[in-house]
Amino acid sequence: MHPLRHLPLVAALLAACTLPLRAASSAGISPATPLQWSIRMADSQIVHSGTTLLCAPAGSGWWDYTSGLYADALIRLSDDSGYPGYEKNAEEIISSFITPDGKIRTYQKKRPPAKPKPGEPKPTPTPDEGLPHPKIPYSLDDVESGVAALKLYEITHEARYKGAADILRQQLRVHPRTPEGGFWHKAVYPYQMWLDGLYMGEPFYADYATDFDEPKDFDDITNQFTLIAAHTYNPKTGLFYHAWDESKKQVWANPRTGTSPNFWSRAIGWYVMAIVDVLDKMPANHPGRAKLIAILNNAAAGLVKYQDPKTGVWWQVTDQGPRKYNYLEASSSSMFVYAMAKGVNHGYLPRTYIPAIRTGYQGILTQFVSLDKGGRTISLNRICKVAGLNKRHTGTYQYYTQVEKIVSNDLKGVGPFIDAGMECQKLFGDEKFAP
Repeated sequence: MHPLRHLPLVAALLAACTLPLRAASSAGISPATPLQWSIRMADSQIVHSGTTLLCAPAGSGWWDYTSGLYADALIRLSDDSGYPGYEKNAEEIISSFITPDGKIRTYQKKRPPAKPKPGEPKPTPTPDEGLPHPKIPYSLDDVESGVAALKLYEITHEARYKGAADILRQQLRVHPRTPEGGFWHKAVYPYQMWLDGLYMGEPFYADYATDFDEPKDFDDITNQFTLIAAHTYNPKTGLFYHAWDESKKQVWANPRTGTSPNFWSRAIGWYVMAIVDVLDKMPANHPGRAKLIAILNNAAAGLVKYQDPKTGVWWQVTDQGPRKYNYLEASSSSMFVYAMAKGVNHGYLPRTYIPAIRTGYQGILTQFVSLDKGGRTISLNRICKVAGLNKRHTGTYQYYTQVEKIVSNDLKGVGPFIDAGMECQKLFGDEKFAP
């Protein structure tokens, strides 16, 4: 598949889908099954993104976890819907970065900051901007797209996808670690494990171990999950702090525990998604399965405690409810619904979670989905653009709720929304949900 054949695919997908956005009318959006909602969102995002996700010169994309998350969701959707166009769209995105000899364009290179539009203020610096950068970034964020690359290798048998995956696997072999063996989030974040990093590294690690017969890697994978759980889990709330600094030297770190000060919902979302995705590949007889399932059950119990009773979704700072400046957030709510629905579908969680999952999925549609002007596409709104921890951004309530932008149609929300719909389809069948 040539990486420049993107715009014709957009038109083909919109014309070929048997469950298209034409179901939406000027009076509103018609009810649909969860799978149909995932299709609507995917069709819409293809239009919203155009060619921007492709590597230059075709687009302005970068090898990072957002494109990988979205591409993986499209491949899954292609399987569940029977529409091969979604898989082809994912292939266009990922293949645009991978050279014929298996090298990865833009890999381990810092993305330049976006230029502000005329009249806009200078954008908020990325969390690690201004810090000293080593020659090798060792960023776990660079690993996540390997999940989609491995799936494309299985589908196409093209050696270049295997070559790209080998590069990422080698990064994990030499990636810096805490004394207890936990991967640093990045080289510029020494001795720090972030919940986000579990999603960035471990599903790929598990996929590679399965595909290339490295079963001992599941011991290390298990350790990553249990280590960060031991240091970030708060039994009083049932929630997990965003990050842990083993050295306890960061300005945001609790001097006794090393944890960051607040519960950021999307960080917890990354963590629970990582658990259910890794369990897909973990051998049935591996002792790590029981450990990960126990962590997932603890996490789910904590999350339902803080599910907003009025809307069914979750707040940006998980345990602070309708406190001033806190807001209901789309990406984390989609991640929680996806992880819990998949947990029930696979037997990791009891079916007593089904009412919370149904309420959560309905809440996502009601609170965050809107019909775009013209009635042909939909948008996912109220997504936290980014959040990190450093000397300037110290994990305060004010930082999470007032500093970073709130945006629409960010892939960190769109990908989990698509995934959540597919798992809810398996759970609820053809039950229709109205926005």
